[in-house]
Amino acid sequence: MAAATTLIVVLVTYLSFPVTGVRVEGASMYPKYEAASAIPDHASLLTLNAVMLQRRVESNPWVQGAEVNENWKSGIVTIEVEERRPVLNAEVEGRRFVLSSDGKELPGLGGAGLERVELDRDQVGEILEFARALHESGLRLDSVGEVGAGGIGATVEGRQVIFSRDVGERRAMALKHIMPEHPDARVFDLRSPERVVVGPSRAKHSEPRG
Repeated sequence: MAAATTLIVVLVTYLSFPVTGVRVEGASMYPKYEAASAIPDHASLLTLNAVMLQRRVESNPWVQGAEVNENWKSGIVTIEVEERRPVLNAEVEGRRFVLSSDGKELPGLGGAGLERVELDRDQVGEILEFARALHESGLRLDSVGEVGAGGIGATVEGRQVIFSRDVGERRAMALKHIMPEHPDARVFDLRSPERVVVGPSRAKHSEPRG
């Protein structure tokens, strides 16, 4: 009798609010079938564990964040995915790997045309600290390119930047405000302590900015 009652409850739950479909938005590298396979057959919106589903999606290295939304009228579960972007194609002591701006190792380049650069462990740390400072200042690190004794070259919001050692949030914030003021500048140099040096644009000379 108890088993029959349980079966009836499950059946009524499913018939009342069945999951009719799964939609994944914002994904290019994350396999959409993984989201669908995470939801059992004959699932109901009433019993769907959205938090567990979100965590399962976020366990994929390509996914930086996910949000699960349920439409109680249509029965469709929508998963909005924010993907990580490769910014560094590195080789350290013979080991090759690809990193996102938050330091997560990715399975590959994901179609990004990043040239491989040889680094030491300290340089990897500098790059990750630089990416963190940019993120907290509202800037996006696009890629890391040339690395040498003179500094580390990077692309930030589509603009060329060169830096070394600890940049810090103060200079990252200064960079954020200075870049729009100099749309023609070839490069922004963060190697000098406590200032941003705006590189030449056409015939103009560089000028330091604090």
